[in-house]
Order: sequence, then structure tokens, then C-alpha cells
Amino acid sequence: MKMKKECTDKKINGVYYTPYKLASFICNLYKENNVSRILEPSCGEGVFIEALCDNNMIDNIREIVGVEYNKESWTICRNKFKDVKKVKIKHKDFLEYYQKNKNKKYDLIIGNPPYIRYQYLKEEQRINQSEILKEVGMKSNKLINAWVCFLVACVNLLSENGKIAFVIPAEILQVAYAEELRMYLSEVLSKITLITFNSIIFPDIEQETLIFIAEKGNKKEGIRIIELNDLDDLENFEYNEVGYQKMNPSKDKWLKYFISNKENELIEQIKKNKYFKKFSDFGIINIGITTGNNDYFSIDDATSKKYELDGVCLPLIGRSSHAESIFFTENDLQNNIKSGKKAKLVCFPNSDYNKYSNKNKAYIKYGLDNKVNEGYKCSIRDKWYIIPSVWVPDAFFLRRNNIYPKFVINKCNAVSTDTMHRIKFYDNIDKEKVLLSYYNSISFAFTEICGRSYGGGVLEILPGEMGKIMLPDLSQMDQKIVHKLVKFIDKQMRQEADINTILDEVDEQVLIKYMKIDYETCQHFRNMWNKMKNRRLDRAKNAR
Repeated sequence: MKMKKECTDKKINGVYYTPYKLASFICNLYKENNVSRILEPSCGEGVFIEALCDNNMIDNIREIVGVEYNKESWTICRNKFKDVKKVKIKHKDFLEYYQKNKNKKYDLIIGNPPYIRYQYLKEEQRINQSEILKEVGMKSNKLINAWVCFLVACVNLLSENGKIAFVIPAEILQVAYAEELRMYLSEVLSKITLITFNSIIFPDIEQETLIFIAEKGNKKEGIRIIELNDLDDLENFEYNEVGYQKMNPSKDKWLKYFISNKENELIEQIKKNKYFKKFSDFGIINIGITTGNNDYFSIDDATSKKYELDGVCLPLIGRSSHAESIFFTENDLQNNIKSGKKAKLVCFPNSDYNKYSNKNKAYIKYGLDNKVNEGYKCSIRDKWYIIPSVWVPDAFFLRRNNIYPKFVINKCNAVSTDTMHRIKFYDNIDKEKVLLSYYNSISFAFTEICGRSYGGGVLEILPGEMGKIMLPDLSQMDQKIVHKLVKFIDKQMRQEADINTILDEVDEQVLIKYMKIDYETCQHFRNMWNKMKNRRLDRAKNAR
């Protein structure tokens, strides 16, 4: 995380001005609507108000209120509209404005709220944010970005059938800190439209954003997602051709609305199927070892020999490329060592430093010379060079994935850094059966839905999310068939076969023949997996 002094004022204040084309599109959505009072809570230099004027909407509007905290932007905006009597530009912090004007109601609220991290808010802003979130039953925490609070406050300011259109981070679809926000919005809004883009529309922040369009009302219509390539596509699509899906108030990720109603029904059926279990039912899932500095504590064989560290090292699976298949064996480990990979983890014993060898002490001095001890995780330890919570897991699951995730059985007492999650199976769990149960179209689809995607097309999944992946229960499956299929998967992966070859065989043998799931359902889940996977990979290509 960057310190405040390393960030530009623009980033600290969350100021990223909206392209006129985008502002014009949003305003034009309401050209035929009867909107009397309009609010823009973070109006900047007035691009949305300018778009309202250009779309000839001023004559039918009673009042437009713009609120702007930045004095320079406020001055520009005020001067730009000084002759438009219906426009009032206020120089205030919006959170303070809300607290003093929460009884006012607006027919339309539009804008691009600031993307300010909690640590960059002033103390008064933090207090206001906390109070606003608590008003609607949400908890305030240090992960919540200012745009969340702006959205909540503005929804509260909507009139009975009021409408809102915001440009916000696509984080709303998936991040844990927006769980309560998703619940709140699905409860109080009658319909929600999310317009997403494959391209980054704010290059300065290198963050995926979307248009959030919603309204209040008595008739619940649901939610819909419209996927576009870039801003140019706003001119060439029919906004109302896409139908709504039913939306039940929940904290679930909104990623599920990228797929059809039929597919969501199948997901719910699997969740309720007694012959499927959650990943967390099979064992404890934990993050990998937090070293505090992987580059220092993960070493290659040459470094180990130079500082005579073999006696204080554990075998390490450090990256996805270290695991060629579903088993991590002694042979795999030795191949990684011979090829010069960082395949050893330095784990100094928590004993008297004076008893360490001179070579070991030299490596610790090397760490001091390179200020490894000053990193946050190392600096808070009693002895910065002693890694806590080191234990050997039964299996690993890759935290960040590209084409497909890797679930790997540990066969050589290796450990992992936090690039992998660690799994300790419960007593009497058959490792091979759990391993086999993951490599199928249904579990792959759940992985995409439970995880979250970021720039670069990466799918990240955290332990709690991983625990929600549904796996077929193979506890009663013939061990000979299980072993045969596991060997097949292992061989195919080592030969770098197409993952679909593996899924075809496992779907046929496990899902269709053993679980009695029909072929059409299996194909629906394969299509879900491909749809979600290709979406994140395509976005990565467009970003480049």
C-alpha cells in the first residue's frame, strides 16, 4: 500500500473527472422523465450539469444543486453556471451537506463520487461516514471507500420514485466490504442496471468502473447487467432491450447476474443438493505462510549453499509454475531445485541466536543490510527473522489463477507462501476423492462465481470464498475408479493437455455416471465457467 506522501493529490482526493461522452449519455437517459430537482454531490467542474444544459433539460427542471469540496473546482463550476439561475453550486463537503439536508428529496441524483480510501479521509469525514452507514444498518470499517458512503447517502435523498445514476468502481460486484451495500441497495431500490465496460474508461486509476443506474418505486423489477466494450458503444445499443433478473436481497456477489436466470436456478439447485458439499466441509482452509518478505525468505539452492541454510529450510511450493500437476511430489521438488527456482523456505528456529552458525548469522545480516527487518510484518515480530504459523498442509490451492485454478495434493511435506492457500483435511477424509471432486465443470463454475477478478484477467479467491465452492460428495465412489481418474488428470496436466479434455472425462465419469446429473446441466455449468473466465481474460486483453 502506498503511503500518503507517495500518492498524488489527485489519488488522495479521489478526483477523476468524467468524460463528457459518459456524462451526456447518463443525462440523456432522463430527458423524457419528469425530474424537477436534481443533485450532483461531487460536481467537480460541472460536466454533468453542462450535459444537462446541452441536452435541453434545463427548461423543465426546477433546481439543480451541485456540491463540490475542492475550492478550485468549485470556483470553475460556479463561474461556468453563474448566469443559470436554476443552478446552485455549493462549496461544501458532501457528507456534511447530507447531515444538514437529509430531509430534502431529489428526483434525480447523478455524478461520479470520489474514490477516497478510508485512511485519506479527515477525522470529521470518517465520523460522518460512520453515522451515515449506521443509519441504514451497515457497519463502518477501514476498508470502505468514500464512494460507498456517497451512494448510500444519495439513495437516502431520493424522492419516492427518485432515480440515481453514478459512475462507480466495479468493486461493488464482488468485494467483501460491499456485501452490506449490495444487501441495502437490493432492499430499497426497485430496479438496478449495471453497465460494465471491457476497457478501462479512467486510465489514470487503472481500475474497472461501471455505470450504476437505479430507481426507487413500489414495483420490484430486479437487476440487469449490460456489457459494453468501451464508451463508443454507448451510442450503438438499445438500452431497454435487456431484461431484468429477479433480485433477492442478499450479500451475494453480483457477479452471478452476468449469467442467465436459468443458470442461477441451477446454481441454487446445486447448493441445495444433499450430494454436494462445500469445500469447507472437507477441511480447514487457511492462507499460506506470511513471511513478510517472500524474496528474502524464499531461496534457491545456490543461496542455501552459500549461507549453509539447508538445515533451517523447508521444501517450498512458491508459485503456480512450481506445480506441474495435481500432485506436488519429491521429484517435482527436486526438479524445481535443479532448475534454479526458489524452492526452499528459510525457517530459522526460535532458539538462542548465539547458537546459530556463522553462515546463518551472515544471512540474517544480509537481511538487515537490505532492510528486510523494516517491512511491516517483520518489524512487528519479536525476532524479525522468525516466521510464525509454519505448518505442513495436506494440500494447496492457488490464490490467484489465470485459465483455471490449481488444487494440489502435498506429497513431499512442502510448505507454501501466501501465493497459495493451505488445506488441512479433517480426519478420515480421502484426499484423492476430494482432489477428484474439484476438477469438474460445476466446481469450476462455482470458483469463478465465488472468486473475484482484477486487472490483468486474474481470478483471485480468498479462503472464505474458496470454502463456498460446491464439490460432489465422492465418499462412496469406488476407490479403483477414483484412482484411475486421478492418474488420468495427473498425466494430462503433466503433458500440458487442454483443461477441457480433463473436464470432458471427469464430467462424464463423475457428474453424469456417478452423480446422475444430466448432460445438459453439465454443459450449462461448462458454459457458465467459460463465460465468466472469458469475460475476465477479454478485459485483460482490452486493457493492454
